[in-house]
Amino acid sequence: MRYPKEHKDQTRRRVLEVAAARFRKDGLDGVGVATLMGEAGLTHGGFYSHFPSKEALIEEVFASGMDASTLRPESAWDAEGIESFIERYLREAHREHPEKGCPAAALGSEIHRHSKGARAAFARKLEETVTKISGLLAEPDEDRARAIFSLLVGSMQLARAVPDRAESRRLLDAGKAAALALAKGK
Repeated sequence: MRYPKEHKDQTRRRVLEVAAARFRKDGLDGVGVATLMGEAGLTHGGFYSHFPSKEALIEEVFASGMDASTLRPESAWDAEGIESFIERYLREAHREHPEKGCPAAALGSEIHRHSKGARAAFARKLEETVTKISGLLAEPDEDRARAIFSLLVGSMQLARAVPDRAESRRLLDAGKAAALALAKGK
């Protein structure tokens, strides 16, 4: 039986969606190809008709997946101010659901162990995010946007790392206060 080209494209997208969520939840090395394919409703052998390797899948996830979850659909960036962006990023729901959240917060500490191509894809999306954050500032400034995003990512990673929910909330609140002060140029 031959499938139309659209079927292969849809299957590839499904694998990318499953991989993006599972990588953010379990880490890049925390889930194997067989598990990903099973969760996508496919066989392990079918993986290689879409990707030459797991590393190629990781690269593709960063190249295509950072936009969707990071942060917002493209149209929402125009309507959002920096304060609401910071507030939304450092919310408890984002802490509790890394599989639905920002790949930088979920995987930033792991990406250095992967291929140059995967790191380059991550870096390209990081720069796009910095540019978008800069555009939310009253006076666009990419260096300040990098610092704000670094604060947000680090705050989220630390809030996820500690077992005490009250301390986790304090870390989110402290990150929010620092990011807002930086956004206002203080």
